[in-house]
Amino acid sequence: MNNAIETLIETIKNDYYQWTLACAKGDLSEINKRMIEDFDDGLRFEEGRKYIKVLTGGSVWGFVVNVDNDKKFRKGDILKAAGYNAPARNAPRGNILDGGYSIRWTGPNYLI
Repeated sequence: MNNAIETLIETIKNDYYQWTLACAKGDLSEINKRMIEDFDDGLRFEEGRKYIKVLTGGSVWGFVVNVDNDKKFRKGDILKAAGYNAPARNAPRGNILDGGYSIRWTGPNYLI
């Protein structure tokens, strides 16, 4: 699970880098570089009883199910945040253990 969380964190960091690079039209300024560094430094996770909360600075990016006995979700499912302390329990946005999920640096993607 720790490796899968680290992969998720790196995927979020890479998406932010790619977004910044596209906005800068391929030429990163010192401000862009500092913004990327600040974003990377602020990205972390906190492990709770049922969920792993992924944080970007002071905001919640999303949640990852961290139990095997959830009635609706599987361990590793990515959930959007409903608030700072609770996930949206409508549907998973992917699974970090299965891979192949689609996310953005702003949070898990909406359902299609």
